[in-house]
Amino acid sequence: MKNLLLLPLSSLFGTVAKTRRTLYAKGFLESNKLAAKVVSVGNITVGGTGKTPLVIYIAKILAEQSEKVCILTRGYGRKNANERLLVSDGEKILANVEMSGDEPFESAEKLLGISAVLADKYRTSAGNWAIKNLGTTVFILDDGFQHIQLRRDLNIVCIDATNPFGNGKLLPAGILREPLESLKRADAIVVTRANLLENEESGMKNLLSKIKQFTDSPIFISRNKTMLDSQFSMLNSMAFCGLGNPENFFSQLRQDNFNLAATKTFRDHHAYSQPDVNEIERIAKENNAEILLTTAKDAVKLRDFKFELPLEIVESELVFDDKEGFKKLIYKL
Repeated sequence: MKNLLLLPLSSLFGTVAKTRRTLYAKGFLESNKLAAKVVSVGNITVGGTGKTPLVIYIAKILAEQSEKVCILTRGYGRKNANERLLVSDGEKILANVEMSGDEPFESAEKLLGISAVLADKYRTSAGNWAIKNLGTTVFILDDGFQHIQLRRDLNIVCIDATNPFGNGKLLPAGILREPLESLKRADAIVVTRANLLENEESGMKNLLSKIKQFTDSPIFISRNKTMLDSQFSMLNSMAFCGLGNPENFFSQLRQDNFNLAATKTFRDHHAYSQPDVNEIERIAKENNAEILLTTAKDAVKLRDFKFELPLEIVESELVFDDKEGFKKLIYKL
């Protein structure tokens, strides 16, 4: 019933979005070109689709080609969001997590010596600044599919296999930021978390069939692999996170045979406090959990708090079915 009431708003949202795209396509609104290559990594839905691990993965490929890489991000949830912030110059971290936002800070830490990270809602002017001051030769535009005012050389869209399109409705009745027809703008599709499908073979067959109705661009299938010592799987654990799609995190742990005695979710980009930590540990102890498990994205916001139980950070590795094919796509830039 609620979604039915929201359908008129979804129709309005779709009309506005279509009008905007048309104005850019016909040249009434001007898109900007940077004097460097641009790879956009985005999606057509709200919620977590696995963009950040893919951005990090691509940055490493580009750095191997001796490119001077910079990630351009809006930096959702950061303090002073209207100000330009150099999170990392590629060699050192220049801002804390509160100033940066959790995902830019996580990327900056994982890409030291590999890529700079620059947060600014005006990404064209930020890009020009990075070219001049950092010598950037290639940008990765984080969450860039809808940012059509900046031209890109490669347009990649992430689709979460576990919840690719929701109920098929546009915001706010559904999770789509654009109609599925917009996939035709993508140069490549990356399906994430294929391993978390209940029936992977039939599920992927149906999803690929659906995607191919809207694009003939190459489709790459990826999976998540937990990078945590298997000794921890023998202990009772409590997992918690603040993600766009928290159930994927818990499902991944269960698939990797971790014994989850309890779980707790927070809103995406949640800013933790000591009372949050106390509540997490209370639930853990009530369920006889011996350790706590969380994501790297959450962990960067937990360093200043006191824990009684051991806290383990669950890192995930992105694994492609066609790793070499995806690398060749990036090499063609």
